[in-house]
Amino acid sequence: MTRGPITVFGGTGFLGRAIVRELVDAGQTVRIAARHPALPDWAEDGDRLELASADIRDEASTASALAGASAAVNAVSLYVPTRQASFEAVHVDGASRLARLARRADIERLVQISGIGATPHSDSAYVRARARGETAVLDALPRAIIVRPSVLFGPGDAFLSTLAGLTRLPVIPLFGQGETRLQPVHVVDVARALIRLLGEPLTERRLFELGGPDVMRYREILELVLAHRKRDRRLLPVPFVAWRTLATLASVLPNPPLTRDQVILMQRDNIVDDGTGTFDDLGITPRALRDSLPECLPPP
Repeated sequence: MTRGPITVFGGTGFLGRAIVRELVDAGQTVRIAARHPALPDWAEDGDRLELASADIRDEASTASALAGASAAVNAVSLYVPTRQASFEAVHVDGASRLARLARRADIERLVQISGIGATPHSDSAYVRARARGETAVLDALPRAIIVRPSVLFGPGDAFLSTLAGLTRLPVIPLFGQGETRLQPVHVVDVARALIRLLGEPLTERRLFELGGPDVMRYREILELVLAHRKRDRRLLPVPFVAWRTLATLASVLPNPPLTRDQVILMQRDNIVDDGTGTFDDLGITPRALRDSLPECLPPP
């Protein structure tokens, strides 16, 4: 493991919290960098944790959070843009700024969290920004590592919690026919992968895609959650054009429950591509979604 603190930007988010805990458990000093940093509820006296108020849209606070660090992780995420924070500002300009300042601070190890399917040609503004962010990071710091997880699950997640809520409906609407393939990955397994990537020796791979052991259709995941809840519900296919219309109508709300980008994401498979680094390259066996439901699903 590297010496000195590792700065985790977005260290209070869902993935960021898991990364912080795994690093601390590995004996590493961790600096939690966020706009409103706070110690995790599991923190104890003696844990080597530091707090840094930082916003990757701001040069000075980002540089301060990197000062004296030996490595950094960018786990900052934005799924719904606002007037104050756009996809471009966070996922492109912010990521580029962090990488540039890391290079200036002589930090060689930077892990940029992105997502499977990142491409500049996507119809989704979110996906395009993720892809441009990857390019910007590597332009600023060519030896940075890009990590693209599939859909994350774990205790307190948004994914399984949302599906569990849907099982209360008498009829559950599907995205299209529910055939979109996903490769859900446990948040702790992704965090464990970062431990390896921040350790010795420095990997020569620049891109890793991390998915769980099972490729599952969206319909199959819903059926798994229903079976675990012991509920029998009808699954109703809904055309994507209808979902796009709903997302457009919902966009006027201050906190829309559905966005156009989310609909676009559900139209494409979210699985690990051939030719990228995977859990196998890191010697990690990820846990299966079906085996993790008891610990991950919220109470009925």
